[in-house]
Amino acid sequence: MKITSFIAAAAFLAVTAGCSTTQGSSAVSTTSAPAALGPYSQAIRSGNMLFLSGQIPLDPATGQISGSTVDEQTKRVMDNLAAVLAANDMTMANIVSTTVYVRDLNDFAAMNKVYGTYFTSNPPARATVQAARLPKDVTVEISAIATK
Repeated sequence: MKITSFIAAAAFLAVTAGCSTTQGSSAVSTTSAPAALGPYSQAIRSGNMLFLSGQIPLDPATGQISGSTVDEQTKRVMDNLAAVLAANDMTMANIVSTTVYVRDLNDFAAMNKVYGTYFTSNPPARATVQAARLPKDVTVEISAIATK
């Protein structure tokens, strides 16, 4: 419960710090990333900021989980994030913060090795937490905030 409250508070602060109104916000969507599994957007653009929902390792073409190991799944997640960014004319270099959720912190090194290949210079701020359970029982989920 404490982590959920912290994440909600952090998201609220991030949104309010980046803009004074939500009137200019709009949803970003692409078929190059998996469709949302519920009532949320792949991303929300607000001013020069893009708030990307957590991505899990779903293949956008099939909707099925891609990979069985944390490194395979991390690659798919990062590619999904890149696809949402591209739909807003951004790249991974635009990401300023990520939150990584892993099923088991013992997988941190494997996830981190793949994650690091996507940020070769000026890596974003990051929080990594172990989650008791992730959607569809995947090993990793990553959300991000990007700016232009």
